[in-house]
Amino acid sequence: MLSQRALQVQPSPTLALSAKAREMKQQGIDVLAFTAGEPDFDTPDFAKAAAIEAIHAGYTKYTATPGIPELREAISEKFWRDNHLRYSPDQIVVSCGAKHSIFNALMALVDPGDEVIIPSPCWVSYPEQVKLMGGVPVIAPTEESNDFAPYYDAIRELITPRTKVLMLNSPCNPTGAVYSRQTLKEIAALAIKHNFWVIADEIYEKLIYEGHSHTSIAALGSEIYERVITINGLSKSHAMTGWRIGYAAAPLKVAKAMICLQDQMTSNACSIAQYAALGALQGPAEWYDTMRQRFDARRKRMVEGLNQVPGIRCWTPLGAFYAFANVEGLKERSIDGFDFSDGDGVSAYLLEKARIAVVPGSGFCAPGYIRWSYATSEAIIEAGMDRLKSVFSS
Repeated sequence: MLSQRALQVQPSPTLALSAKAREMKQQGIDVLAFTAGEPDFDTPDFAKAAAIEAIHAGYTKYTATPGIPELREAISEKFWRDNHLRYSPDQIVVSCGAKHSIFNALMALVDPGDEVIIPSPCWVSYPEQVKLMGGVPVIAPTEESNDFAPYYDAIRELITPRTKVLMLNSPCNPTGAVYSRQTLKEIAALAIKHNFWVIADEIYEKLIYEGHSHTSIAALGSEIYERVITINGLSKSHAMTGWRIGYAAAPLKVAKAMICLQDQMTSNACSIAQYAALGALQGPAEWYDTMRQRFDARRKRMVEGLNQVPGIRCWTPLGAFYAFANVEGLKERSIDGFDFSDGDGVSAYLLEKARIAVVPGSGFCAPGYIRWSYATSEAIIEAGMDRLKSVFSS
């Protein structure tokens, strides 16, 4: 008999749909995939070169659990340079991807019965990881009319004596929302007043558009700094998803707890990947500036194309590389027996009739939406928008 823990957790719909799209392609079916949460660009050469040098130098053994000293120092410098945050290397824990870093943080903080507030729409893994800890995910819906930013009063009303953590993701997957400095100040004030932690997932910080900027909530003052675990990594900023390097920075007692937990789970992240990450952090910033410009052009084209389809409305995302399209305007339509009452039915129809793979919003706690990733080529985006218009116009 499987454990209750294994039975209650839901598989990731994004990974499942990406796998299904790949399987269909292998069968010779012409599927256009807009599911993956990874840049379609290759890892930069300066990161690859650092990995190759590490291999030839024999850096293929175990490292310290929280990472090689040089990488933790480089991450410390990155936090000061980019985020105005002072973290010493011993406050930094390198893990097998940012998802692993978040898991470590939740494991260090959450006991069974503790409540974790999660603004939604939210990344699919947040509620599931909370449940794996025996915690209770408390969903705080945001609204498109408020640019998908959390309302102060809505968060405040959900706080109870059991509130232990608030999950923060800006820029946000799946909406592309970028929280303003004022919104973050309000959340910080609540965390300080009610004595809960904030896990700030900042993995998309380098992908922000239209002159907006990223603010790290931990940089808003010494009091909130002591209550924040800041999560980041190389997957999105340097197209290093497969290298599996994420990192967390935290108050020293939390960092030490995360290291102890990681000791017993994975030990260190891959040594070669750590040296590749070091090379990436020491490389030129122009690389991800160029990537961001390409994403920006794709973002505009995809939003334009989605908004040209009657019944679909797409808010313009300000960060990340997703368009989160509202499909509630399609509710009254029914084609070939497909139920368009939510994003699940629309997504199923698009895969079956248009050979377009997208992710329904139900996995992100937003059933009336579907998520489109524009981390794919301009040609695929053009073809996808053409297929979308064609399948609904017919």
